[in-house]
Amino acid sequence: MAETKLDIKIDEELDLRGEVCPYTFVKSKLALELMEVGQILQVVVSNEESATNVPRSCLNEGHRVLAVEKLNEREWALVIQKQ
Repeated sequence: MAETKLDIKIDEELDLRGEVCPYTFVKSKLALELMEVGQILQVVVSNEESATNVPRSCLNEGHRVLAVEKLNEREWALVIQKQ
Protein backbone atom coordinates (compact mmCIF):
# COMPACT_ATOMS: atom_id res chain seq x y z
CA MET A 1 0.00 0.00 0.00
CA ALA A 2 1.25 3.47 -0.79
CA GLU A 3 2.33 5.55 2.16
CA THR A 4 0.59 8.85 2.80
CA LYS A 5 2.03 11.92 4.45
CA LEU A 6 -1.02 12.21 6.68
CA ASP A 7 -0.81 11.66 10.41
CA ILE A 8 -4.05 9.68 10.66
CA LYS A 9 -4.44 6.20 12.16
CA ILE A 10 -5.74 4.01 9.37
CA ASP A 11 -7.85 1.02 10.46
CA GLU A 12 -8.29 -0.62 7.05
CA GLU A 13 -6.57 -0.23 3.70
CA LEU A 14 -8.00 -0.97 0.28
CA ASP A 15 -5.81 -0.97 -2.83
CA LEU A 16 -7.97 -0.29 -5.88
CA ARG A 17 -5.23 0.75 -8.26
CA GLY A 18 -6.22 -0.43 -11.73
CA GLU A 19 -9.95 -0.48 -10.91
CA VAL A 20 -12.36 1.88 -12.66
CA CYS A 21 -15.49 3.75 -11.61
CA PRO A 22 -18.03 2.73 -10.48
CA TYR A 23 -16.29 -0.36 -9.08
CA THR A 24 -14.01 1.76 -6.92
CA PHE A 25 -17.00 3.19 -5.08
CA VAL A 26 -18.82 -0.15 -4.83
CA LYS A 27 -15.76 -1.84 -3.33
CA SER A 28 -15.15 1.12 -0.98
CA LYS A 29 -18.79 1.03 0.14
CA LEU A 30 -18.59 -2.72 0.84
CA ALA A 31 -15.40 -2.25 2.87
CA LEU A 32 -17.03 0.53 4.91
CA GLU A 33 -20.06 -1.67 5.62
CA LEU A 34 -17.78 -4.17 7.37
CA MET A 35 -16.20 -1.51 9.58
CA GLU A 36 -17.30 -0.02 12.89
CA VAL A 37 -18.53 3.58 13.14
CA GLY A 38 -15.56 5.89 13.63
CA GLN A 39 -13.03 3.61 11.94
CA ILE A 40 -10.95 4.98 9.09
CA LEU A 41 -10.52 3.46 5.65
CA GLN A 42 -7.75 4.41 3.25
CA VAL A 43 -8.44 3.68 -0.40
CA VAL A 44 -5.73 4.03 -3.05
CA VAL A 45 -7.04 4.64 -6.57
CA SER A 46 -5.25 5.14 -9.86
CA ASN A 47 -7.51 7.41 -11.85
CA GLU A 48 -8.74 10.95 -11.37
CA GLU A 49 -12.37 9.99 -11.94
CA SER A 50 -12.28 7.68 -8.90
CA ALA A 51 -10.38 10.28 -6.86
CA THR A 52 -13.27 12.68 -7.48
CA ASN A 53 -16.29 10.36 -7.45
CA VAL A 54 -15.50 8.03 -4.52
CA PRO A 55 -15.21 10.84 -1.93
CA ARG A 56 -18.35 12.54 -3.24
CA SER A 57 -20.31 9.27 -3.15
CA CYS A 58 -19.05 8.47 0.35
CA LEU A 59 -20.17 11.91 1.53
CA ASN A 60 -23.59 11.23 0.01
CA GLU A 61 -23.68 7.97 2.02
CA GLY A 62 -23.10 9.99 5.22
CA HIS A 63 -19.40 9.25 5.81
CA ARG A 64 -16.65 11.82 6.48
CA VAL A 65 -13.91 12.36 3.93
CA LEU A 66 -10.82 13.24 5.92
CA ALA A 67 -8.41 13.61 3.01
CA VAL A 68 -7.87 13.22 -0.70
CA GLU A 69 -4.12 13.15 -1.19
CA LYS A 70 -2.38 12.95 -4.54
CA LEU A 71 0.45 10.46 -4.06
CA ASN A 72 2.00 10.86 -7.50
CA GLU A 73 0.87 11.61 -11.05
CA ARG A 74 -1.36 8.53 -11.23
CA GLU A 75 -2.41 7.65 -7.67
CA TRP A 76 -4.52 9.17 -4.92
CA ALA A 77 -5.12 8.16 -1.31
CA LEU A 78 -8.67 8.68 -0.10
CA VAL A 79 -9.14 8.69 3.66
CA ILE A 80 -12.71 8.09 4.76
CA GLN A 81 -14.20 7.77 8.25
CA LYS A 82 -17.25 5.58 8.64
CA GLN A 83 -20.20 7.39 10.16
